[in-house]
Amino acid sequence: MRFTLASVMVMALLLACAAEKPYDPRFDYEELAYTGMVPSPPPRGGQFAPVERDTVERGRYLVELLGCGACHTDGAFEGAPDMDRLLAGSQTGIAYTNPLEYAQPGIVYPANITPDEDTGIGRWSDVEIANAIRAGIGRHARGRIATMPWPGYAKLAQDDVDAIVAYLRSIPAVRHAVPGEVLPGREARKPFVYFGVYRSRD
Repeated sequence: MRFTLASVMVMALLLACAAEKPYDPRFDYEELAYTGMVPSPPPRGGQFAPVERDTVERGRYLVELLGCGACHTDGAFEGAPDMDRLLAGSQTGIAYTNPLEYAQPGIVYPANITPDEDTGIGRWSDVEIANAIRAGIGRHARGRIATMPWPGYAKLAQDDVDAIVAYLRSIPAVRHAVPGEVLPGREARKPFVYFGVYRSRD
């Protein structure tokens, strides 16, 4: 049997491809020791009227109960929350499109929700903060914040939302800028996590 140079090259290419293992994107990721509960910082004296103490304390209770610090605190995704930057945003983002399907997913970095005027929510109105909680509408991402569980928060009573707003206004302002949103198809310069859901095959 005679082989042409072209057929030999095709056969060599096929053998080389057959020897390579298929790409598994999970090898590009590592398992983290996620911290689901992060304490909320205490309110600062003088930041609210004494008659509002119960409202502010209720807001703190709700922020802890809802697990806000688990996303909005640097290091929480890695299991080591930065206690000096509680609720001041995260340098680790959350993918909102599937990184196992797309090499460059869309990513949102949890915002600084302390009352810092330049990097946090200090210049937001009460209505803007309430809209971010209840509807996922914020200044830190295009449209609705896809990674925020606002559909559940939409059912919060108005008194609860008001308490959260009062509490967030009462905590120390922490200057900490987080990266902007990364659109799908663009390269992320900071790490991210993905809360994917897997189902076994039948």
